[in-house]
Amino acid sequence: MSLYLWLDLLSLSVPFLVSFHPRIALYKEWKALFMALLITMVPFIIWDVYFTVQGYWGFNSEYLAGINLWHLPVEEWLFFICIPYACVFTHISILEINPNLKLSKKTTQIISGLLFLLFFVVFITNYGKAYTAVDMIFAILVLGVVTKFNPDLLNSFYITFLFMLIPFFIVNGILTGTGIDGNIVWYNDDQNLGVRMVTIPVEDTVYAFSMILLNLFLFYKFKRS
Repeated sequence: MSLYLWLDLLSLSVPFLVSFHPRIALYKEWKALFMALLITMVPFIIWDVYFTVQGYWGFNSEYLAGINLWHLPVEEWLFFICIPYACVFTHISILEINPNLKLSKKTTQIISGLLFLLFFVVFITNYGKAYTAVDMIFAILVLGVVTKFNPDLLNSFYITFLFMLIPFFIVNGILTGTGIDGNIVWYNDDQNLGVRMVTIPVEDTVYAFSMILLNLFLFYKFKRS
C-alpha cells in the first residue's frame, strides 16, 4: 500500500470510528457531511487537475499505488474526503467538549478584516505566481461567502482551525518531504512564494483554511435543510 494512501486512511480512521460515539454521533449527519465533501471537491479537483497538467505541482510515483484518474492519483481524490472529514469531526468534537469556545463578534470581525487585507495584498503583489494567486483569490471568495451567509461559524472556526493545524503540519509535512526520502507531493516554486514551513509551502495553510471552511459552511447549510 502506498504511503500517501496510508496517510489518507490513518487520518480518517479515528474520526470515522469516534463518529459513532453517542456524544458526537456524526454518523447521523453523514448525508449533510458527504454532500458538503462532494460539492467542495469539485472546485478543488478542477484546480488540482489543471495545476498538475501545467506542472505547478505533481506527485512522486514512488509513494503511490499507481492508480490515476484525470491526471490525479487515487490518493489525491481520497485526500478531499479523508482530510475534510477529519477536520469537520475535529471542529464538532472541540465544540462538543467546550460549547463556549468562541470569539466575540467584534474580535471575529477584526480577524476577518485582517485576513481579507492579507489575502488581497499577497494576491496583488504576487498575481504572476499561479498557486499564490489562485490560493488567495479562492480564500477571499470563501471567506466572503461565509462572512455574508454564516458569520457565526467564524466565531468558533478561527479557534478550531488552530487545533486542526497540528495534524495538518504532521500530514502535510510528510506529503512534502518531512521525515521521508524525497517527497510525495512536489511544488514548482516559480509558481508560489517559495516560503516553506520546514517543507510545507506557506500557501498550503491558506489552501487548508479555504477547503475546511467551505466544507463546514456547506455541512451546516445542509444540516439545517
